[in-house]
Amino acid sequence: MARFTFRLPDIGEGISEAEIVAWHVKLGDRVEEDQSVADMMTDKATVEMESPVSGTIVELAGEVGDQVPIGSALMVIETDAVEEAASPATEEAVLEAENPGVEEAQTPSPLVGEGRGEGAPQAAPSDESPAATPHPDPLPGGEREQKKVLASPAVRARALDLGVDLASVKPAEGDRVRHSDLDAFLRYGSGQGYTPARSPRADEAVRVIGMRRRIAENMAASKRAIPHFTYVEEIDVTALEETRAQLNAGRGNRPKLTMLPLLIVAICKTLPDFPMLNARYDDEAGVVNCSGAVHMGMATQTPAGLMVPVIRNAESRNVWQLATEIGRLAEAARAGSIASTDMGGGTITLTSLGPLGGIATTPVINRPEVAIIGPNRIVERPVFRSDGRGGETIVRAKLMNLSISCDHRVVDGYDAASYVQALKRLLETPVMLFAD
Repeated sequence: MARFTFRLPDIGEGISEAEIVAWHVKLGDRVEEDQSVADMMTDKATVEMESPVSGTIVELAGEVGDQVPIGSALMVIETDAVEEAASPATEEAVLEAENPGVEEAQTPSPLVGEGRGEGAPQAAPSDESPAATPHPDPLPGGEREQKKVLASPAVRARALDLGVDLASVKPAEGDRVRHSDLDAFLRYGSGQGYTPARSPRADEAVRVIGMRRRIAENMAASKRAIPHFTYVEEIDVTALEETRAQLNAGRGNRPKLTMLPLLIVAICKTLPDFPMLNARYDDEAGVVNCSGAVHMGMATQTPAGLMVPVIRNAESRNVWQLATEIGRLAEAARAGSIASTDMGGGTITLTSLGPLGGIATTPVINRPEVAIIGPNRIVERPVFRSDGRGGETIVRAKLMNLSISCDHRVVDGYDAASYVQALKRLLETPVMLFAD
């Protein structure tokens, strides 16, 4: 028998380590080549790891939530010598088979199941051994059966939220359960629809890992490093909503417009006069890098937590193109299939909780950006307007509060207020959105 050490590959430019967010195997499991074994999360995306060889797992690099450096051992797989000779890592495997003590000396981080003190690896534990206890399973249902179901982290999280045992869901294609399979199960399940089991929730300690930990770290770093201030203004969007309705009436097969594409157009048109808002602050160098292009971050809620995919060169897109891109990014983020090229590099972020209600927000800046804009709920209220004859009349208007949080190291309150007033004038005169 020979031992193959599967080292964590380089999974992204500038990435030095990745977090274990899910194991799909345990000690003693038999794995086949190209079988999914783990999900690893970086600052940019979640990446699925596949076994490069077939064999039995004898060592694993820690628990869910642990960080694994690039190039260090993720797992050790015991393979047949004949199999190993045919694998892409033949030379390394043969050296390890001839020098069984080399691996322990070279492995950068300790592995679960590794020999302690003696320098010799332990034999794979039996099912009855305490060391063979599976890692805590984030999925509903039986631990041993559920871990063998192939599914993306987003599908697993959604199934957990719905109380669905993924082992009960039959994939329509291949062996991997997808969102469409879960949808079909929810609709037809036992032939009479599916009702998730409801039971009283007991107290539990939930470990902060994966996307939730990234969010916690980023938000804490942002509040520690950035002196925030928030400015809120009320905007009359009556004419803007009428314009949006007219555009949707003649949209044909184009996506339906929400408020966001129109707001992005307005933001892009007003930013050139306020370059310090469309910028990234390099703390270490003490330099503010003002961007000529608008790379618009879109705060998006997903089953795994808040993500901020980026619309590149938003200033060069029309409202229909922006609507299409918003839909594409939101769908990919929620499905857990967002590409690393769609993450990071934003110059200003838009976050919208308006559909949920609320009259004002104080959004946290997406560091190293220096500003974040948040539209709030649209409400109808009576307002006074000129009747054109020197008097006033009361009319019904659609009003929306707009919040902006800025980095006070870079942006003064006067500048933020001036920018929002410019944005207000444009949004209240929507014909100007389409003028060159």
